[in-house]
Order: sequence, then C-alpha cells, then structure tokens
Amino acid sequence: MSHHHHATPATALTRREWLARSGLGLAGALGAGTLANLTLATKSAHAADYKALVCIFLYGGNDGLNTIVPTDTARHNQYKGVRGGIHVPVASLLPLGGTSYGLHPALSGLSKAWSDGQLAPVFNVGTLYKPLTKAQFRAEPASSDLLPDNLYSHSDQQNLWQTATADALTRTGWGGRASVTLAAGNPVISVGGNARFGLSETQSPLVLPETPGDTFGAQNLAANSARKKAIDALYAEAQSQDLGTAFTAAQRNAFSVSDRLGAIVATKPGQNTAFAAIDTAFAPVLDANKRPTTAIARQLYQIAKLVVSNATATGPRQIFFAQMDGFDTHGGQAVADTPMDGAHPRLLKALGDALGAFQAAMVATGYGNAVTSFTQSDFGRTFTPNNSSGTDHAWGNQHLVVGGAVKGGTTYGTYPSLTLGGPDDVGVDSWELQGRWIPTTSVDQYAATLLGWFGATDAQLLQLLPNLQNFATKKLGFV
Repeated sequence: MSHHHHATPATALTRREWLARSGLGLAGALGAGTLANLTLATKSAHAADYKALVCIFLYGGNDGLNTIVPTDTARHNQYKGVRGGIHVPVASLLPLGGTSYGLHPALSGLSKAWSDGQLAPVFNVGTLYKPLTKAQFRAEPASSDLLPDNLYSHSDQQNLWQTATADALTRTGWGGRASVTLAAGNPVISVGGNARFGLSETQSPLVLPETPGDTFGAQNLAANSARKKAIDALYAEAQSQDLGTAFTAAQRNAFSVSDRLGAIVATKPGQNTAFAAIDTAFAPVLDANKRPTTAIARQLYQIAKLVVSNATATGPRQIFFAQMDGFDTHGGQAVADTPMDGAHPRLLKALGDALGAFQAAMVATGYGNAVTSFTQSDFGRTFTPNNSSGTDHAWGNQHLVVGGAVKGGTTYGTYPSLTLGGPDDVGVDSWELQGRWIPTTSVDQYAATLLGWFGATDAQLLQLLPNLQNFATKKLGFV
C-alpha cells in the first residue's frame, strides 16, 4: 500500500489567507475591549431543543482492533496470537464493565463517560452500498456497483465516509446536507479545515481557526477595517444576475456570523469567566500557560465555547467538524510490553483526553444531553501486523459515540470474527489472509442513528442518505 498523508485541501489555506487579508475571518477588527464585554451566562438561555453533533474525523485510518479489544480469554488469545508484538495485554485494557471488551489504556480520558453511561462503541462499521456477504464480495468484480469505490484508498474512503454515498466523487457531505435540511440554514462549523463532510449544494462549511486567539491578521486593524468597509459596500450593491445575488447573500451571511463569533473564538482559557466551567473541564489538557496541549484539544475547546454561546452563535441546531491527522500507522504503531508507547497510543491519548474534557465541559454547562460526539475514519487496519510493527489499510472499523443522550453501558453492532479467512475477512488465499473485515454495519446506518436523534424524520433520512433504503435496520439505537 502506498503511504501518503492526508493533507488539508489547498482551498482551506486560500480561504484563510483571503480572510486574513480582508480582516474578516473572525471580525479581525474586534478590539480587545470587546472580549472583556462579552458576557454569556454559563447556563445559556438555549432553546429547550438545542442539539449539536460533533464529528471527529481520524484521518489515515484508525486501528479499531487496538482501540476496543475483547477481554474474554478465548477471543483475547485469538487476538494476541495474530497481533503478536503490537497487541494490548488484557491486564492493561480498561474494562468496559458489563461487556467482554476493554478500551486501550491510552483512552482513560473516556473512562468516566463509560461509567456514566455516556459512551457507546459501535463495531465493524464501514462503507457499504447494501449488506454484503463474503460470497457476494468474492463473486463481484472490483468495478461492481455493489462494492465501494477504490477500497483501501485513503482519499476515496474518506470521501465515502464523509458523503455517505457509494460514489467517491459525490460533492456534498452528509453533514452539509443535514445542515441544510435540519439546522435551519446554519452551515456546518469546522475547526479542522475544509472537508467534504460539511459541503452542501448551496453552502460551504464555515471554517474557523482551531487555536483560540488566532484571528488571522487582526493586528492590521486600520487597514483591515478599511477593507472590510469597502467589501461590505460592494456586497450591499444590487447584482444584475441571480448568481451574483446568491453569492453576495452568502458572503453577507458569512460576515455576519463571523462578527457574532469573532470574540467567542478568540477567547483563550482563563480570559472570560463566562467560560470558567469549560476552562475547569479542560484543565487536564492545558499547559502551564493555560494553552491546550494538542490540536484536537484546541479544536474541541473552540467547539465547547460555541456550543454554550449558541444563542449568540447559531440557533437551535448545529453540526461541528473537528479532525486529527496521523492515523496511517504503517510502522512503529505499538509495543506490546509497554502499551502506552508507539504512534497509535499517543494519538489515542490525545483523542481520549480531549474528548473526555469536552464531555465534562458539556455536562458542567448543562449541555451534556444536547451534544453528541462521534468518530469517523478512512477505514480500519489489517488484523495481521506488517513487518514494521505497524498495520495496513483495511475496511470495517470500530467507532466511539459520546454524549449524555447516548445509551451507553453496552456495545452496538457485531464485533468481527477474529478468524483469518473467516466470514468477515475478505481473504481466502493464504497470501491475502490479513483480516480486512467486511463491514456488518454501514456508514448510512451510523449516520441515520445520529441524524434521527438530531431531528430527522424517517422520510428525511432516506432523502439525506441515499443507500439507507438498502438496509432493513435503519437506526442502531445507540442514541
């Protein structure tokens, strides 16, 4: 498999540069005084039905087989026999009480979410057009409509997860489509760059900086202010064509949201008592200077402030996008004797600590039941390790859903049979017995469960998720 890193599309940078130069991205013209005046009640007067979805995309393909591991003796021995030097010893796992599974010890930040019944693991989820047996998979040519486009390819599988379609060229994401249908015109807000997930036919995601206080060139206040006036004047003029009218309306809307969100996004930990409860919850992931220690902690801190400021920011429904890079662990992934060492444990620790802090912040501010966070990723990793103490590209994968509305304390979906060449493994011949699992749950069912909680009717789900009609079970019940 070729080893290439996910890169943020160039458009994100161009947009950022453009926003910086015009001083618009985050109301660059906001003076420091505005921050001091920003007072938001911690228990905001949010609409009784406020709900937010937070997508965390793990770029590169997270190794779900080391993320959630069976703890019963028979299956753990089977797992250890195949995983060898990169397995997680059973004594190191964090037991998911009441189930025969454990979390990787690096995810200790999510232990409280589990004990509070606010964490649901979902097993063997992947890109599917319709339910697929091993016999069907073996009988289909690679070009078949029954198989997802370009299995095991980072970019194609990222697109299929983000678009929830069978076609990797689909332009719109399921978050973007849902935001148009359900979020009353609020665009998806991304603190993780531009992504397909947030695109709809009519709007792009609103891309905000991941780092608190990063207002893209706010230092040129006078120049930015003059540019802003000129551009406002330009967009206020009547347009002779419908496209021009639509474009200027979209720009005016973006600026107005930007003006409302600028002070919120710029606020750093410790700067505003309105966010004191969030700051306390995030304390485990802040350094001595009160700065979030990882990119995912910075992103989730931004989202936490936007959630509790929803009266200012967005309205009763909002979809957020955050992301982590680096999960393409072809080498140096893990060390069985010291399970906290290696590339994968470091990534899981960043994720677990930040997501645990975020969930604690939601509970502390009264938003625990109103916000549901969930992971997505390109694909799972091979069950068989490669010769570099790493794993290669596979298919079905385990995912995590966190929130007060989550029906935790149990697991969802079907954990793959850990037999190389078994019913879930695409392989038959000895050379291909690597444990690439055919998914038993589809991205569509996973998305439908989340969107059903978010407010989509059954009819809207079928419209938003074109493959959902092919699955007898539409929603998985984890939320």
